[in-house]
Amino acid sequence: MEGATDVNDSGSRSSKTFKPKKNIPEGSHQYELLKHAEATLGSGNLRMAVMLPEGEDLNEWVAVNTVDFFNQINMLYGTITDFCTEESCPVMSAGPKYEYHWADGTNIKKPIKCSAPKYIDYLMTWVQDQLDDETLFPSKIGVPFPKNFMSVAKTILKRLFRVYAHIYHQHFDPVIQLQEEAHLNTSFKHFIFFVQEFNLIDRRELAPLQELIEKLTSKDR
Repeated sequence: MEGATDVNDSGSRSSKTFKPKKNIPEGSHQYELLKHAEATLGSGNLRMAVMLPEGEDLNEWVAVNTVDFFNQINMLYGTITDFCTEESCPVMSAGPKYEYHWADGTNIKKPIKCSAPKYIDYLMTWVQDQLDDETLFPSKIGVPFPKNFMSVAKTILKRLFRVYAHIYHQHFDPVIQLQEEAHLNTSFKHFIFFVQEFNLIDRRELAPLQELIEKLTSKDR
């Protein structure tokens, strides 16, 4: 798979990205925002950590966090690629009730049924293309976000959620074996608090992990 690195138990977590990591340029305002996000996350209060910092632009805050979630999911999925194969996952599913078919509206207009590794490869490549598009995700100061930015961000986050859902439903055993459970739960909890804070994913889309979402968020209401 293009951009994937070999996964082995001795490899450090940083080498296990599924696609190349998307970097935010150091010294940029977005980099400062990312550092702010990391610092507030360290406080342990996720509800506070996801809130829009005072005086900041909502689009920019969503952009920085979307890049961060892409990198997190990239890393998490990278740790279990050995277990997610054409044979183990011939369809992209999240439990017996939910199956996803891929379409991106440009290259593949009609939804196609494909294996989970193929679907996730399509999905992560598509997300990467959006993040690399300077007209959608401007990295230079003063370049405005496009009018359709929020709808693109919502589609990206909706699709990234499906990777979490697939990992939880189909690959939780290897996650436990690899001792990545706390890492996965923390990442997903941060993701959920973020999309809830700004109402970025339709409730129906979250149904495959509804019970888990209630469990992870109930302690912090």
